[in-house]
Amino acid sequence: MTTAPARPDVPSAPHTSDTVEHAAATPDLEQPYAELGLKPDEYQRIRDILGRRPTAAELAMYSVMWSEHCSYKSSKTHLRQFGDKTTPAMKEHLLVGIGENAGVVDIGDGWAVTFKVESHNHPSFVEPYQGAATGVGGIVRDIISMGARPVAVMDQLRFGAVDHPDTARVVHGVVAGVGGYGNSLGLPNIGGELVFDACYQGNPLVNALCLGVLRHEDIHLANASGVGNKVVLFGARTGGDGIGGASILASETFDDAKPSKRPSVQVGDPFMEKVLIECCLELYAAQVVEGIQDLGAAGISCATSELASNGDGGMHVDLENVLLRDPTLTAGEILMSESQERMMAVVRPDKLDEFLEITRRWDVETAVIGEVTGTGRLTIDHHGDRIVDVDPRTVAHEGPVYDRPYARPAWQDGLVADSVSTPEGAARYARPESADELRATLLQLLGSPNLASPAWVTDQYDRFVQGNTALAQPDDSGVVRVDETTGLGVALATDANGRYAKLDPYTGAQLALAEAYRNVATVGARPVAVTDCLNFGTPEHPDTMWQLVEAIRGLADACQTLEVPVTGGNVSLYNGTGEPGQIDSAIHPTPVVGVLGVLDDVARAVPSGWTAPGQAVYLLGTTRPELDGSAWADVVHRHLGGVPPQVDLDAERRLAQVLVAAARDELVDAAHDLSEGGLALALVESSLRYGVGVQVDLGALCARDGLTAFEALFSESQARAIVAVPRSEEVRLLDLCTARGVPALRLGETAETCTLGAGTPVDDDEHVHAAAVEVRGLFTLPLTEARETWERTLPALFA
Repeated sequence: MTTAPARPDVPSAPHTSDTVEHAAATPDLEQPYAELGLKPDEYQRIRDILGRRPTAAELAMYSVMWSEHCSYKSSKTHLRQFGDKTTPAMKEHLLVGIGENAGVVDIGDGWAVTFKVESHNHPSFVEPYQGAATGVGGIVRDIISMGARPVAVMDQLRFGAVDHPDTARVVHGVVAGVGGYGNSLGLPNIGGELVFDACYQGNPLVNALCLGVLRHEDIHLANASGVGNKVVLFGARTGGDGIGGASILASETFDDAKPSKRPSVQVGDPFMEKVLIECCLELYAAQVVEGIQDLGAAGISCATSELASNGDGGMHVDLENVLLRDPTLTAGEILMSESQERMMAVVRPDKLDEFLEITRRWDVETAVIGEVTGTGRLTIDHHGDRIVDVDPRTVAHEGPVYDRPYARPAWQDGLVADSVSTPEGAARYARPESADELRATLLQLLGSPNLASPAWVTDQYDRFVQGNTALAQPDDSGVVRVDETTGLGVALATDANGRYAKLDPYTGAQLALAEAYRNVATVGARPVAVTDCLNFGTPEHPDTMWQLVEAIRGLADACQTLEVPVTGGNVSLYNGTGEPGQIDSAIHPTPVVGVLGVLDDVARAVPSGWTAPGQAVYLLGTTRPELDGSAWADVVHRHLGGVPPQVDLDAERRLAQVLVAAARDELVDAAHDLSEGGLALALVESSLRYGVGVQVDLGALCARDGLTAFEALFSESQARAIVAVPRSEEVRLLDLCTARGVPALRLGETAETCTLGAGTPVDDDEHVHAAAVEVRGLFTLPLTEARETWERTLPALFA
């Protein structure tokens, strides 16, 4: 049964001759399993499971579902730590955890939010615009499938060297794809990351996050239960785009010499997806959906096998009922196609007419392609021929699980020993000492691609559509209002530092979590849950596998300590170029961590910039001389070595408690975390946010923590933030810090006018300059000069 077919003249796919009966009768028929990404032993395991060779359609189904991208076969063993280390306290607000399309978190008053981050890396290198666009579309459908209305997106982007001739191609395509799809959906893009590094040259990282809102009673899950219930495919027609795309392309190391690893990239239609969103929400409101699954990686293979596997029976599908854009597709290609904007629902027979009426009203093509059975099998017929007969669990959940060998790399010791902080390192890598040198260093960092204003990118995104965005880039977190009556809302921040993770993947993963946790707290939100996207090289190399194992262990340990559960996410492996044995071809290990926080009233969300002159500026936390892996080492010396900053999760928790309480009690008007670039960058960014200057004195800080001025300005010690406090609230803030054991030091005050200092490029008879960052006794940097340096970099490179 179909509704409103747009092209009734398009025939179904051609018949297949490779039936289950034929497969049983021709056991020695050679099959192209290697071309589909299967290893010889995996192919043999499929034969053992079936007791015969697979049909062509079954082979297609197993190949995509057993791919690294879909099955997590190299990481599944280690990912269990997230569940094993989840305590009862961590589950307090968790409504749906790992295993579904996205996690769901209770935020109070009957409201819930669902959020998740996923990768679309390799497709975005092959075809940057569509790769990025369909990455956004895919994660949005994950959120729809939980029963939620998508309300915001974020993107975490990493590209190659800015001076490489191919970087501009990828940057322009990816940024346009993210913006084009998200803007067309009417979803605000509230934050993300932008990083350039030569390690991502042939393998950019395009991670996308989506946030959705729903009531507790609206949660929907991906399962097919109830014998006789109908299986309905609706949305766009199935075409030849993306056949094996995300699943196979993301499951092998990128190598130009292997064209089989460059299948067709999916093509997105955001306007179809917008209609699909509204259609799904009306279907949920009408209570005509029993179970639902989006179609992304592995397409119909994934949706049918996962729905059946998660249900209490089986499923039968008549594949000729699938509506096609391309009538030449074979049965296997229909099963593997990753065409976008498609959903699969399980519907009770007595609700089917109402379901079809709703999809007809939204002009969404719909086909009833099967029904739930009690056989425990997934069977698929094509024009009456049985082409698939499998146990769905063997496809979706019982694929190969590898305990791959891993070991700490021999080269890790040399990398750690190459520190900028040892006497030898300090002699090799000159540090600025004079006032002029410190000022020049600050400007050099401020204009570097990774620290410069991302406005050239973010201005291509709509950050305020829908009218519920309270904060967005360049603030520390994106903040979205959920309930217009009470002001209840959530904050989201994502972070990763590949340089830190390369030096120590265990610590690097924890630092990513700590920074995102801190960024959420600076706006005043209580951190409650985590999603992650683990981007690593080939798991077939013990060095890379060690990095992955250490990062998972570090993240699981840190989540347990901070009592924030991982609700779901993504593992993206084979991010590199060349052969698996070439470890130098892999990207830096890049565990992207997103943290969700809850605000009782978004009207109290704290921005990252000074809003008025005359307020006291405090540094919260302790500074140590930690410069390995820092922005200074990278930008000034192109150096990576040593050990990353220390992790103190107890200090992070106490700092967050202070920041959240200070926002709730309206003790601070601005808060900004300290991370890349240290105190110096944080002071400039806070001043540039609203054009309000600041005067600080480093004397007390250097004396308290035993630092030079250079270390005080550019160290990247963690668990630190700067805040602007009305003078009437200083005592209350200090009492709060004392009660929580958080060191607090008054650095100075915000000011519109600052006295000129050494190195300011103005006439000798000039005495004052409006709005500047002044470090007393060292230098003054007018905001006009800082802004020009900060804002010119990306437009000069890409505009």
